[in-house]
Amino acid sequence: MAERKRVRDKAHEHVRVAVIGSGFGGLGAAVRLRREGVTDFVVLERAGAVGGTWRDNSYPGCACDVPSHLYSFSFAPNPDWPRTFSGQEHIWDYLERVADTFRLRPHIRLDTEVRGARWNGERLLWELRTSQGHLTADVVVSATGPLSDPKTPDIPGLDTFPGKVFHSARWDHDYDLRGKRVAMIGTGASAIQIVPEIQRDVRRLTLFQRTPPWVMPRADRDITGAERWLHRQLPFTTQLRRGLLWGIRELQVQAFTKRPNELGLVESIAKRNMARAIKDPELRAKLTPTYRIGCKRILLSNSYYPALAQPHVDVVASGLAEVRGSTVVAADGTEAEVDAIVFGTGFHVTDMPIADRVVGDDGHTLMETWKDGMKALRGATAAGFPNFLTVIGPNTGLGNSSMILMIESQLNYLADYLRQLDVLGGRAALAARPSAVDAWNRRVQERMKRTVWNTGGCTSWYLDANGVNTTVWPGTTTEFRTATRSVDLNEYEVLRPPAASPADRGGRALEVSA
Repeated sequence: MAERKRVRDKAHEHVRVAVIGSGFGGLGAAVRLRREGVTDFVVLERAGAVGGTWRDNSYPGCACDVPSHLYSFSFAPNPDWPRTFSGQEHIWDYLERVADTFRLRPHIRLDTEVRGARWNGERLLWELRTSQGHLTADVVVSATGPLSDPKTPDIPGLDTFPGKVFHSARWDHDYDLRGKRVAMIGTGASAIQIVPEIQRDVRRLTLFQRTPPWVMPRADRDITGAERWLHRQLPFTTQLRRGLLWGIRELQVQAFTKRPNELGLVESIAKRNMARAIKDPELRAKLTPTYRIGCKRILLSNSYYPALAQPHVDVVASGLAEVRGSTVVAADGTEAEVDAIVFGTGFHVTDMPIADRVVGDDGHTLMETWKDGMKALRGATAAGFPNFLTVIGPNTGLGNSSMILMIESQLNYLADYLRQLDVLGGRAALAARPSAVDAWNRRVQERMKRTVWNTGGCTSWYLDANGVNTTVWPGTTTEFRTATRSVDLNEYEVLRPPAASPADRGGRALEVSA
């Protein structure tokens, strides 16, 4: 792929590609750029270290619910995963090693928050405003991810609470929960990992549950030294293990997307998992979901139900409605005196804050463009935002497999996108045609109608404010990889500069460096 030189003037720096975020998506994009021969790029990270959600989520018990060998890049296998489902610290360490192994550090700008990005239609480039200054880029790749900005509900009286309040993704490790009365708000993937850990130390734990989750047994264990030795000596065994994990999940997809009624057997396994630990029929009734399994994210735990059965743990089958001093009040009127409130209430998934900072060719933000729902061509490009691609964009999420598979597919699309720009030659941009974006979105939403996420009888974070599923991909990872293998130029308008700008004509002095 042809490489362009980096251009600097006194006002700003120009790069070929600017990547926003350094989690799996951002680091994966950086590796792919280097493998394609593109070295004129930067990775802009608002925090002081790489890692994304696996850097930020350091709460007690934090771990992945996808097997380790599948939750890693195919081009960077790790034969030394310590557990079948590895913890946060091991995944974060893996991402740090990816940054080192692929020599990404010179491209990464830490403590650099993107505060605004605006498309310049005259010059066909993006103007970025960051906490460390300004720069421009031919192409912007947004890899901020949907699980990056915590969502805390607006609870009346919360601002007057005299105790400690924090979100699970911003865990306060300086605050000692031992001997405290703690309210845990939410029963999602984070909460079911936090509850078993903190219940051992707190004086009393009150769990506020709006909707009970389906919880399956977690087949977690140490990976033996012999297994790790085998994977190091014979790398194909790591690939084989990954392939088996992938294949099993591909076979499960049809139950989620086409035949949700077949999930009844899975529900019976989850109910037995509960019955083993929850003997109190009243508590069991509180914890039994009334919707089809899979409609909300299926959770994995062997310790959640035993923790809830402890005498100093209370389950309130209602959401938090109000705070009165140190008293938390549920929607059903239940009250509890607490010293600390921990929110496990998820993230801004369908209303990602980065969308409010990106301004397209018509002067509207991406948030405004998506006011009636997120949609992007092949999960990557939105109409009105030329040369702007999103990694883990609309309808690219998964309900049963590894997001790394989807990320790598989107990186294939990114690579071909840049190749197409090179083939076009000169200064050019690709703008997704609104008709192509709409046609793709209609096909996705038509397929979504039969899925468990739409028919299962629940309200989940997969749905936006309008009740539309703009989050999950209604098919297999193989289908998505096929759909994103290459860029179809028929789905794009090729943009050229309206006229040569002074910079393009050499009307001002430029300092050029390789």
